[in-house]
Amino acid sequence: MDIRNATEADLPAILAITNDAILNTTSSWNVHPTTLEARRQWLAERQAAGLPVLVGVIGGDVAGFGSYGSFRAWDGYRLTVEHSIYVDAAFRRRGVGRLLLAGLIEHATEAGMHVMMGVISADNEISIALHEQFGFTVAGRLAEVGRKFDRWLDLVLMQKMLAQLAD
Repeated sequence: MDIRNATEADLPAILAITNDAILNTTSSWNVHPTTLEARRQWLAERQAAGLPVLVGVIGGDVAGFGSYGSFRAWDGYRLTVEHSIYVDAAFRRRGVGRLLLAGLIEHATEAGMHVMMGVISADNEISIALHEQFGFTVAGRLAEVGRKFDRWLDLVLMQKMLAQLAD
């Protein structure tokens, strides 16, 4: 498997993975599928801001993707990022998420970020366990803050300290 920066040619696969997560999982709390144009704009905005969009490729197929962006919009949070990783259903449990998470952590550390946040649906025990393996700790749990598939969803906040800055 290769991990590399996403290109516009990867967008149809990224779109398919995104919409599958929207329609079939609680990994994304969106309920309406997105469009290729929206994904194109998202990629362009991330690239223009110097933010990573990584893809995991197996046998020429995009098996998953990951990115990070601002945790919150205010200046005081500028060194904290929130990441997302999505893996194609056909490639789950094959290490794609692990390699993407490692790549995002490396990028954020090299970029001088201080904290990386994972915001995970509480029912996604596999993702929570993966994050714990990378040293993320549970920072909190928000009960019933989302609703999808006619049920309330809890949210788990996980964080990893990346780099220490001199004061």
